Amino acid sequence: MPPLKIREMPQEERPREKLAAHGASALSDPELIAILLRTGMHGANAIEVARELLKKYGSLRGLSRCTVDELRKIRGVGFTKAVQLAAAFDLGRRIARETLARQKIDSPELVNELVGAEMRRLRKESLRVILLDTRYHLLRIEEVSLGTVNESIAHPRDVFHPAVAASAYAVIVVHNHPSGDTSPSQSDHSLTRRLAEAAELLQIKLLDHIIIGAPANGNAGYFSFKEAGVL
Repeated sequence: MPPLKIREMPQEERPREKLAAHGASALSDPELIAILLRTGMHGANAIEVARELLKKYGSLRGLSRCTVDELRKIRGVGFTKAVQLAAAFDLGRRIARETLARQKIDSPELVNELVGAEMRRLRKESLRVILLDTRYHLLRIEEVSLGTVNESIAHPRDVFHPAVAASAYAVIVVHNHPSGDTSPSQSDHSLTRRLAEAAELLQIKLLDHIIIGAPANGNAGYFSFKEAGVL
């Protein structure tokens, strides 16, 4: 027997009514996604479609990595729903960034909060520089390079060019490992040494170089060269 359409469910079990009565925290991930989807398809209501999406991509993070073009091709989604999902995921990231922009960003934990979720979505290696003022408040974030699945190519001049242009007092360099493994490679160590030398010459503070990966077995999901004693 096919699942009930959402309008056929008891009112207290419908996602929108449930959220209005009890708050978003009372809903499961599929129920929240169902609110964005609004409608399902033949043989499956919006909650069932949401469950299939999460099953297909493994998690919310996996789903958030999808482009609009990828999502729109999924049966039961289409262009409008794909755009709504992409917008919702990005709003969440922007809220986190807006909050952190008012704080002193001087720890790997805060950098992880600022860019971790977004960079874990990427399927290619991206190297970014976080530009900070004299109070270590965020000026902006610049992407320096976008590499292949496992390699990012950057030169210290490319990293520090945005810092010089913005008159940044300090920078934090961050890149992701799409594999999820946060262990630094030899090229990561080499780049860090070269960045430290360039920072000293330019008199710009290099606060840290951070690698974003996947949280696992108690690992927070990032590696900090500063915490490791390299910087």
